[in-house]
Amino acid sequence: MSSFSESALEKKLSELSNSQQSVQTLSLWIIHHRKHSGLIVKVWHRELKKAKCSRKLTFLYLANDVIQNSKKKGPEFTKDFETVLVDACSHVASDADENCKKHMERLLNIWKERSLYRADFIQQLKLAIEDSNSPKPADTLILSAEEKRAVKRSYQKIQEEEDDEDDDYRSHMSPRNTDASATQLTEELVKALQDLENAASGDAAVRQKIASLPQEVQDVSLLEKIADKEAADKLSKTVDEACLLLAEYNGRLAAELEDRRQLARMLTEYISSQKEALNEREKKLEEYKQKLARVTQVRKELKSHIQSLPDLSLLPNVTGGLAPLPSAGDLFSTD
Repeated sequence: MSSFSESALEKKLSELSNSQQSVQTLSLWIIHHRKHSGLIVKVWHRELKKAKCSRKLTFLYLANDVIQNSKKKGPEFTKDFETVLVDACSHVASDADENCKKHMERLLNIWKERSLYRADFIQQLKLAIEDSNSPKPADTLILSAEEKRAVKRSYQKIQEEEDDEDDDYRSHMSPRNTDASATQLTEELVKALQDLENAASGDAAVRQKIASLPQEVQDVSLLEKIADKEAADKLSKTVDEACLLLAEYNGRLAAELEDRRQLARMLTEYISSQKEALNEREKKLEEYKQKLARVTQVRKELKSHIQSLPDLSLLPNVTGGLAPLPSAGDLFSTD
């Protein structure tokens, strides 16, 4: 289980994806370090503003998960997030399309229904979203659409969008007809393979930790053996740590699975592009073979023609030793 630091949180936020597993894993880690709630909310707010438009809604999903699941352990996050949520909602809504704003309003309705915040505060958040409803420039709308297409794994549904990911990947990463793109894809393939050398499935240390977890955290029937509050508190702490360890490892495994799927798509596309390139090269090779055959034939015929010509050095002396013909001056001389 990793310790808390501002840089560790920044790194985890930068790696946060739209998958439910990613959100829940980071939420568990944050709740575990709830004694740093003030700093956590400050960093969350700062990184939210630095994030791409397509990732900002995910930050709100993360805040929602933390607020709801930390409530039983204490009010720290509920209070600390309250200080930044108005500004955060206004900021996210200012760059959001109508679909994103609907998701934001749905979050607020959930908070209201579950009494996570006062009704007047929920109203402030809704006003912050509504105040950002001014028309957006056409180019901004286009940019948002492109960014959303780049992020295919939604918070609610993962499996349904995998076909869209394939199409998006082919449209952006196809190396057809360009050696530069083929080289780039080759480098990305090598990097992806190198990254998998340190994949979660090969982390023997974490697997050993999981295997070493006490039976009490896995078998409900053993709870009957708890005799006092001290033992119960100790077991509760162990269970919390086990949940965090397993959630974090499951998150890494899910990320590895997605990486392997992405790699499989890259390999499929790469093999396809190489087959196309091979076909083109074979056509070129055949073309140049035909050119070589024609040039070789011309060379052969030229050589044969040259050999059939007479050797001038072997011709007889046609003058036969006769006196030279008179010049024009000699012909008109009066002597």
